[in-house]
Amino acid sequence: MTLQRFQATQLISAPLDEAWAFFSDPRNLSAITPPDMGFEITSEVPDHIYPGLFVTYRVRPLLGVPVEWVTEITQVDEGSRFIDEQRMGPYRLWHHEHTFRPAGDMTEMRDVVYYALPFGRLGALALPVVRSRIERIFEYRADVLDERFNHRYRSRPSVAGTPTAAYV
Repeated sequence: MTLQRFQATQLISAPLDEAWAFFSDPRNLSAITPPDMGFEITSEVPDHIYPGLFVTYRVRPLLGVPVEWVTEITQVDEGSRFIDEQRMGPYRLWHHEHTFRPAGDMTEMRDVVYYALPFGRLGALALPVVRSRIERIFEYRADVLDERFNHRYRSRPSVAGTPTAAYV
């Protein structure tokens, strides 16, 4: 199994408590997922995450083929960090850590995803496509968050961990 790492950082023009409230509500996942993924939550979800919460989805990550995905919220540090891990789904391994910290009157949000593809060497052939898809998902999310929160500041996620930005 070859473990891959993806990281994105984004500044959000909202105080930490407002950014946390948005991201800790699993009902907001569909708003930040590209429409072409056909994302649909298929389980009942509360309005706030907690350790041990299982969320089930149906997604169409590639070629419109539906895939069931089950994640568990494994850790929550209220107001600063949470981790979701795949329990069943398209990856051999998916570990996604979300961290939030104040950045003046804004919030810095950082995502670190560790993932591995199934099917050994055959799965490895799909790595460039999957990596590109993950990058596009986070770019879409950045655009949605900019529209929702960032009235004077536009940011783009950065794989290198340093936000890039343009004032508009």
